[in-house]
Amino acid sequence: MAEGDSNGSSKPTVTPYREALDALSSLITKRSRADKSNNGDRFDVLFDYLKILELEEAISEMKIIHVAGTKGKGSTCTFTESILRNCGFRTGLFTSPHLIDVRERFRLDGMDICEEKFLAYFWWCYDRLKEKCTEDIPMPTYFRFLALLAFKIFSAEQVDVVILEVGLGGKFDATNVVQKPIICGISSLGYDHMEILGNTLAQIAGEKAGILKDGIPAFTVPQPDEAMNVLEQKASELNVHLQVVEPLDAKLLNGLKLRLEGEHQYLNAGLAIALSFTWLQRTGHHEFTHMEKASSLPEQFIKGLTTASLQGRAQIVTDQYINAESYGDLVFYLDGAHSPESMEMCARWFSLAIKEDSQKTTFNYPPQNNSESTIELVQEHHNGRYGKSSMQILLFNCMSVRDPQLLLPRLMKACASHGVYFKKALFVPNTSVYYKVGSHALPPTDSQVDLSWQFALQKAWENLIQSNKGTTDTHIFLSNIREILV
Repeated sequence: MAEGDSNGSSKPTVTPYREALDALSSLITKRSRADKSNNGDRFDVLFDYLKILELEEAISEMKIIHVAGTKGKGSTCTFTESILRNCGFRTGLFTSPHLIDVRERFRLDGMDICEEKFLAYFWWCYDRLKEKCTEDIPMPTYFRFLALLAFKIFSAEQVDVVILEVGLGGKFDATNVVQKPIICGISSLGYDHMEILGNTLAQIAGEKAGILKDGIPAFTVPQPDEAMNVLEQKASELNVHLQVVEPLDAKLLNGLKLRLEGEHQYLNAGLAIALSFTWLQRTGHHEFTHMEKASSLPEQFIKGLTTASLQGRAQIVTDQYINAESYGDLVFYLDGAHSPESMEMCARWFSLAIKEDSQKTTFNYPPQNNSESTIELVQEHHNGRYGKSSMQILLFNCMSVRDPQLLLPRLMKACASHGVYFKKALFVPNTSVYYKVGSHALPPTDSQVDLSWQFALQKAWENLIQSNKGTTDTHIFLSNIREILV
């Protein structure tokens, strides 16, 4: 729809949702994120926001599961939400980032919040903050506002359980205004956001351990000694009973598989099970907890683990539109890996997945919402009368704060160890822009896109190819994809 002006020209109609996204975009700044060097970017001001929004009492009454970590925290939260929802509870899940639509960050009973509710809660918070904020208490920045909005949504919707994924770090993260969660979890730790969290695993672990609260039990997974020592020390100082959980035994799923693909997901599932059992126990729901030490899982847990879904995590999407007569000829393997360790896991998953696919004579992946993530691994299949030959293509993008010299070698080496080599590599620019949220914020023309970072990625890849005497073709590829990753 378009509306004309006095000159007869037309311009797109600004929808209420687009107005909200523009207002949200105004909160994005280039200030450094909260860390020790800037006193948490005045972390204490978050409590002023809670007063303005009258959320202090509401948060104190929420039955919250709080999860930090470098890798797997989003998957752990998703598994946990799905388990407790299948146990019959009304759930609220807050995660980040979103892939396409900001409403993905707020899930009620496993579904993204609807546009109508999002707008109502958004403007309720935004208008009150705009009215009450001052020079001393400025408007919250982007992620802080989203965290505050999540608390408002879950309070108003009267959910039974809130699952909060930490955005960055832990100690100074906006979600850490929670003073008395029911249970805390820390997923696998590794090197990421080192410019903010520190250059050693010990420093990173110290920031993640900032979510631990006095006397509140916590779970983690096996960690490198350097990180585990810090977690145990922090736990001891806070009188926290910190337990280490092992990966889920696949046999407990009664022949079914985790909905989230990849070997590493069994570790995240094990953490989710421990968090769920403990939440049930500490909130008085003992009808499930009697099976915690049993040799089987409750049916609700199995259903939750085998139906949990999360876009952009080891996700397989068949392009059903490319050629109706040869369905499944183009398959996207999507994953948001962005650390050296997760790149290796991603490569292993991709290599095993395409080998499994090549053994099938037909493709039967259910159509899913196509989504863009940090890494897209594309396998292009060519029909043959008696089978299919294939060509692997890497479609890659990462933020400039990450080091491709750490990421790309792990990807290439892990794939090569499984006999998988890429015929082409396409390096795409970010399709989002720093000051906007939403698909309407794409750069207006290709000529205005700065490709210098993509050329740097291409050079890093070509150096790898040359050192390994490979023959992969590399290209700078200007994508016209309209999905946004923020």
